[in-house]
Amino acid sequence: MSILTTAVIAATLMAPAPQAQMSNSNPMVGGMAMYANKNIVENAVNSPDHTTLVAAVKAAGLVNALQGKGPMTVFAPVNSAFDMLPAGTVDKLLMAENKPMLSKILTYHVVGKKLTFDSMSKDIKAGKGHAEYTTLSGGKLWAMWNGPRNIVIKDEMGGVASITTYDVMQSNGVIHVVNKVLMPK
Repeated sequence: MSILTTAVIAATLMAPAPQAQMSNSNPMVGGMAMYANKNIVENAVNSPDHTTLVAAVKAAGLVNALQGKGPMTVFAPVNSAFDMLPAGTVDKLLMAENKPMLSKILTYHVVGKKLTFDSMSKDIKAGKGHAEYTTLSGGKLWAMWNGPRNIVIKDEMGGVASITTYDVMQSNGVIHVVNKVLMPK
């Protein structure tokens, strides 16, 4: 071994280990940082994956409600979830005369308490395979396991949405990103 190689190895062994990147306690949503000190609306407007949801919240007049004290949990459908609805559905829901229906659908995605992955997991275990939650619209949602680390949400119409991003903490609650729009009766 050359003196130079020995010196490089010695320097490498004695150098401090590189500092690990501290992961943000909140996941990125739509490629954008979500901040635990901001409320649900303040964060949602920054997610390019939730532009349809934000437009719907504004059209339904729910901005102030989702900026409220909380705590609340929002199961937030991504744009592609709205795209899966029958053609013209979103445009129809955004019409002023359909505001009550839009409001009912959107508040069906909100539970009036903070539900984290861990708390839903405990509720599912206690419920012997499912947990039932009452939404702000008065409807019911059911959480259940789909595999060892995936919770799905079943709506009153029998549709099932996977949670694709868990525990996006907000100043007034938590968001879980879902891949389908949840539908009340």
